[in-house]
Amino acid sequence: MLDGMSMDQLRTFVAAADEGSFSAAGRKLRRAQSVVSHTLANLELQVGFALFDRTGRYPVLTDAGQALLEQARFAVGSMDAFKARARTLAEGLEPELAVAVDVMFPIANLTAAVQAFQKQFPTTPLRLYVEALGAVIQPLLAGQCRIAVIGSLPEVPADCHSEYLLDVPSVTVVAPGHPLAAKRGMILRSVLEKHVQLVLTDRSSLTAGRNFGVVSPNVWRLADLGAKHAFLRAGLGWGHMPLHMVQADLDARALVRIKLETSPTAGPGFAMHAIHRKEQPPGPAGRWFVQQLRQYQEAGPGGSV
Repeated sequence: MLDGMSMDQLRTFVAAADEGSFSAAGRKLRRAQSVVSHTLANLELQVGFALFDRTGRYPVLTDAGQALLEQARFAVGSMDAFKARARTLAEGLEPELAVAVDVMFPIANLTAAVQAFQKQFPTTPLRLYVEALGAVIQPLLAGQCRIAVIGSLPEVPADCHSEYLLDVPSVTVVAPGHPLAAKRGMILRSVLEKHVQLVLTDRSSLTAGRNFGVVSPNVWRLADLGAKHAFLRAGLGWGHMPLHMVQADLDARALVRIKLETSPTAGPGFAMHAIHRKEQPPGPAGRWFVQQLRQYQEAGPGGSV
């Protein structure tokens, strides 16, 4: 009996468990409720026990059903990944590659990867979106790009696959003439709160009302990392910056590194990941480009978080 079990039955089982009712599962799968009920009844007949308790208003997973749910979910996910990969291989080389890249990603590596891509795939156009926070993911979710490289936003959407690339160390800096530059050792949060913090804001609405790494109630929000860099150099506030972008300023004493109460040994850091929709993995050109991005390793002082 178990050998006749189908992937469609498992998909229906997962949908019913996730949606909480057979009718809702039918709407998700675009099937009649009677078809869902019949499919699940046949599955229960094959496994030899009930997967749902139907005595209440809504079906509830039995203990046995709960025990099988995660394995069913894994099997469905594996099949979806198999089909997505098969579609990608059947498509061959992408006609073009669109990638959204976090503004915190080291520009030297990005530039080198783009140059190498143009040599390796001269007939494949490359489109880049360079953004921060939710604005990096937005083009991916909207279907405007195949890959997103995220770091400033620490969360990966549930329907996306994530692949670690590298760590980008960051430091907290001020101009040498800023009052915080004269502080020695760790600077307490109560002191930081008295000064303007310069932060990068999200051009999208995906992180509306949320803050990442914000300490001071006195905040200036900037949508451009270059503007934030210029404001820091001008002594208009303090803020976190990727180390590769301010290393020359630190060497020239145009900016000074400060240590925060919450980070005594290093500034905050960014773990960069390449993500894509599970049902639409990158093709040969996209996979090659991601591999190029991974080759960068940050050198110099500082750590990462």
